[in-house]
Amino acid sequence: MIEGFRFYSWPWLIGIPIAVGFLLWYGHPKRGPQVIFSSLDGLIDLPKSWIQKLKPLLLFAEFLGFALFFVALARPQYGRSESRISGQGIAIEMVLDVSGSMEALDFQLAGREVDRLTAVKKVVRDFVIGSGASGLAGRRDDQIGLIAFGGFADSKCPLTLDHGALVEMVDALQVPKLLRDRRGRVINEEAVQEERATAIGDGLALGVDRLRNATAKSKVVVLLTDGDSNAGAVDPREAAAIAKELGVKVYTIGIGRTGTVPFPQEDRFGGIIYVPTQFRVDEELLKEIATTTGGSYFHASDSVGLLEVYAQIDRLEKSDLEETKFANYVELYPWFAGVGFLMLGLVHVMRQTRFRSLV
Repeated sequence: MIEGFRFYSWPWLIGIPIAVGFLLWYGHPKRGPQVIFSSLDGLIDLPKSWIQKLKPLLLFAEFLGFALFFVALARPQYGRSESRISGQGIAIEMVLDVSGSMEALDFQLAGREVDRLTAVKKVVRDFVIGSGASGLAGRRDDQIGLIAFGGFADSKCPLTLDHGALVEMVDALQVPKLLRDRRGRVINEEAVQEERATAIGDGLALGVDRLRNATAKSKVVVLLTDGDSNAGAVDPREAAAIAKELGVKVYTIGIGRTGTVPFPQEDRFGGIIYVPTQFRVDEELLKEIATTTGGSYFHASDSVGLLEVYAQIDRLEKSDLEETKFANYVELYPWFAGVGFLMLGLVHVMRQTRFRSLV
């Protein structure tokens, strides 16, 4: 609820400085009546009457009258307005691939090369929070959750309206890394190999399960991956069938270039080298998942394309909200108009009587 003073037709206020300029020009002494004398030296020391002292105030009173007149035309009002929003947002599960291939270096941000996961984090953040530079308004009315999957699926954030906390969890996502002991020996190689696989079916199934009890009218999964399903306990097509049964729409996004892409690997000294590596996105599977659930498939091979994909999803999935506005204002213009006309009338009468000048 907003309570206070406002001008309903505020452009009329522009007339005030115009009136000031006109009155200063019109009331300039050189424009008034003039009588030629050889010298005024003898008149300088004559005492001024109270009428002469008050006469300059007529110009100020005239200006004030015109100002009040324009204020009245601007329709000053006092009261309150109130907005009520009804309806429901959309429940969205962001299902993001954090498998090993997401370290491939074929994206760019701000002119520098970055890996796929870094580019995804930036665009997802803009999609959730909004960004003027990206042209995304944000999803402030939607409950959004986060699932990360590699060889296993993990729920990182439940459905929430606390989007600030959500994007912090998105920023914290990492591809599983090798750990070394004090002697430099890898201690988790087998576990990392399992975690760096791609279990698309598990990720989708977990995302659909998190939407099962959501109260939103529309339920959506945005599944992003750059690879081929090669791990997991759930077949992606079975997960898609479950999504369809529960009324969950799935938008699938395949990212990255298909073919040879620079990929970081550790050398025997623990340093990072980039090795050309072949990658493949299973587009047929992603298209089938989207078609089964009534969603759409998109492919993005660079940062610009990825941003456009999320912009398209943003346009396709709009929250069904209604805003009702109430306003109760009292018109104040009669007071300003009345006082303004009264002052202009008094100035006119006084200039035609006691303050009249020679013509």
